[in-house]
Amino acid sequence: MILATLCYVKRGSKTLMLQRGKKAGDIHQGKWNGLGGKLIPGETPEACVIREVREESGLEIKRPKLHGFLTFPGFNGGSDWYAFVFSAEEFEGEPAAECDEGRLEWIDDAKLLDLPLWEGDRFFLKWMKEDRIFSACFVYRDNRLVSHSAVFYPPSL
Repeated sequence: MILATLCYVKRGSKTLMLQRGKKAGDIHQGKWNGLGGKLIPGETPEACVIREVREESGLEIKRPKLHGFLTFPGFNGGSDWYAFVFSAEEFEGEPAAECDEGRLEWIDDAKLLDLPLWEGDRFFLKWMKEDRIFSACFVYRDNRLVSHSAVFYPPSL
């Protein structure tokens, strides 16, 4: 079981995205993702997402907002992945142009779904825009989405 975070940093009507492509054999090669990574032992999801965004972009995010939880059983024929999904609108600094995993770019929100994304991302990016709180499961086989399900919770007051 692998615990991870995923963050979509927002600036006005743009989202900071990472185009993966630097690591040989990367399952995400060529795809665009938010920023994030694996929790280290004893780390909270909030501390992880702040650290991962800093490591990948140089930005210091403030008050990340939790949108939901994703489950990816047997992802890529391997371990089950569990990801806490955040957004962040408050941050300090300017992002680097690249990191160890690929290229960073501010993308117009209207064009996000036109990017080469994992199929499941198209679902939860819409849910985030609708401010829905979710717990979802996405099952991939041979890098293709074969099923998904979701439970939604009332928005926070």
